[in-house]
Amino acid sequence: MTGFEKGPRGLRSGRGARERILSTSQQLFRDQGINCTGVDQLCAVAQVSKRTLYQHFAGKDELIAEYLRRFDPDILPEVFDRTDLTPRERLLAVFDIHAPLCPFIAAAVEIPDPGHPARVLASDYKTAFAARLTEAARDAGANDPEQLGEQLALLLDGASARSRVLNTDAFATAAAIAVALVDNAIPAASAPAAASLRN
Repeated sequence: MTGFEKGPRGLRSGRGARERILSTSQQLFRDQGINCTGVDQLCAVAQVSKRTLYQHFAGKDELIAEYLRRFDPDILPEVFDRTDLTPRERLLAVFDIHAPLCPFIAAAVEIPDPGHPARVLASDYKTAFAARLTEAARDAGANDPEQLGEQLALLLDGASARSRVLNTDAFATAAAIAVALVDNAIPAASAPAAASLRN
């Protein structure tokens, strides 16, 4: 039987099952939430049996954790690893890349247990994200890079949540606030690129 053939109950089988399950979880968890997505629905949409799902994941909790683990494992490399941007530009570029609701925030809201693997991953991700902002703030010459990193992380998370709750885009306003925060935190002598960006 090839990876494209169907099994005895008409369900797809083969090597692509794990990826289909993960792809389906990304879609369903994003569109309708983690708690509203049941294993039966995941299996039906992914075209796999429950047995196949449990061969790849010990349970839904493990699937949720893997879904988050794969979302952004390197923490916005498309921003933080860019060498064509100055550190100041990287700090502001994070406000150009956003989802309607950060999946790490969504998972933390839906899963009350702080020891749940997904909550641990969400906490680790948010800590690492703030650390990357702090690193860019330090490279940009910020007076207090830790404070600026935390401020920008909080601003971004707030914009994500507000956008979701109000069904509107709060990121443009957040980006404008970020410019003010960055300009206030980075001495003019440390940020020659700031003036050119405003011209």
